[in-house]
Amino acid sequence: MHPDKTPTAGARTTRGHRTATRRRLLAAALVIPLALGGAAACGGDDSSDGKIELSIFWWGAEKRAELTEKALDLYHSKHPEVTFKKTWQANQGYFDKLATLTAGGNAPDIFQIDDNYIAEYAGRNVTLDFTPYAGDGRLDLSKFPPGLRDYGKVDGKLAGVAFGENTQGLVFDKTLLDKNKLPAPTTGMSWDDFITWAANVSKVAKVPGTQDPSAVYQAFWVWLRQQGKDLYQGKELGFTEQDVTAWFELWKGARARGATPTPDVIHEGNATDISKQLVVTGKAGTSWVWANQMPELKKNTENDLNVIAYPGDQKAQWARASMYFSVFSGSPEKDAAVDVVNFLANDPEAGLILGTERGLPSNLDIRKAVEESTTDPAMKQTIAFQNELGKTFGPAPAVPLKGHSKVRSELVRIAEEVQFARQTPAQGAAAFVAAAKAAIGQG
Repeated sequence: MHPDKTPTAGARTTRGHRTATRRRLLAAALVIPLALGGAAACGGDDSSDGKIELSIFWWGAEKRAELTEKALDLYHSKHPEVTFKKTWQANQGYFDKLATLTAGGNAPDIFQIDDNYIAEYAGRNVTLDFTPYAGDGRLDLSKFPPGLRDYGKVDGKLAGVAFGENTQGLVFDKTLLDKNKLPAPTTGMSWDDFITWAANVSKVAKVPGTQDPSAVYQAFWVWLRQQGKDLYQGKELGFTEQDVTAWFELWKGARARGATPTPDVIHEGNATDISKQLVVTGKAGTSWVWANQMPELKKNTENDLNVIAYPGDQKAQWARASMYFSVFSGSPEKDAAVDVVNFLANDPEAGLILGTERGLPSNLDIRKAVEESTTDPAMKQTIAFQNELGKTFGPAPAVPLKGHSKVRSELVRIAEEVQFARQTPAQGAAAFVAAAKAAIGQG
């Protein structure tokens, strides 16, 4: 499922004061893309009154909007000449709107983006290359973990700045296990040992031990890396039909042993947002999610939850960007926009305001300050887990290829065909490889 899926929230736009000059400039931007470069950003145009308005667009729920607006207000208080046109909405429909804006050359100056689309937007030269800014210090990435510094590079260009670290997390219901005097799963268990553990949970607790993750792309990805493969290799898939067949067979065996729910309930876990994952609704003892989703999961259950790494060699996991901020390459205010991104990533006050809303802060000093200041036990638990796991992280893969979103949805569709026994694992594997190749444009 999407790492940052949010409940439906109404779109909201707030506009700062515009001068007559700015109104004319922005009106012109609706007609043709502006190519004013850095001069306008510095207020060098004779027609400029020195004021800068930056548009910024992100997805999220009310809480993210509130915190982001506070951080932007803080920037404005330190740079009174800069105001913001702030627009946000729920995740659903966000990229449709962004596509419409960019197609007309009217993209926001700053916009949020994720792994599903960053390669596509970078490939169309929509995103500004941050590399020169990082090189001369205008964008400071020195406090980022090594894996996050380069995350967001597409074809050698830094298309986005990571705005939160994330990794895969296996969340389990500790209350359920304690009630039935069952041991907790442990980091480092083999996949077979984990399935044996889950089957025993099903038998003793009368609750399926684990959600079936055969449709969960991040679980498949970690498993592939443990086999010396990857989801993508260069501009092609990094796996074969034989790999997918083995993955589907693994979970067919788990279903046969009663380690997972029935296919209809598995589908429910695949189709619902984070607030209704099976570990929360009591329909499975574990769910396969992103670690930064722990606080949101905890809000929806009275039970005590805990999180560990996925089974197998934990070096297969990596420091992943939960999302990025990018700057529009056609923005007339590029330099000012980059300065805002740098501020949001590195200013201590802004960092404490934003907290872990977009994942663990990429700046490690700010992450430590947030960990020390938060009173949310689930958030503390998540930060501690990722910091500990970070000691063994393997190298991060390149950002997913254009078409990744389709690859993900095809895995869900075809894995469910196998789960419902409408296809064999081998048939499903052949169908998925063909669909995935088509999605990324592999011949």
